[in-house]
Amino acid sequence: MSVKEQIIDKLTSALAPAALDVIDDSAKHAGHQFHPGGVEPRGETHFTVKVVSEAFAGKNRLARHRIINEVLAEELADRVHALAIEARAPGE
Repeated sequence: MSVKEQIIDKLTSALAPAALDVIDDSAKHAGHQFHPGGVEPRGETHFTVKVVSEAFAGKNRLARHRIINEVLAEELADRVHALAIEARAPGE
């Protein structure tokens, strides 16, 4: 299973999102240490996550990011070098 697929599976299970878009931005980071073909070629390393979930209702931006970081802790500790997050509640 790809890193992108793991991210989608984990966020879907944890947040039951109304909308979820996971974008692999790795190609934009050519030359970075963890980019494929870089110093340590490991594949998918940079992502943007856009997620709309009721789980974010009433929570500020920091709390929303913490939720996502906790769900993806394993990926962030090992495979994912950078994660951009856009997290909203429905209707925002």
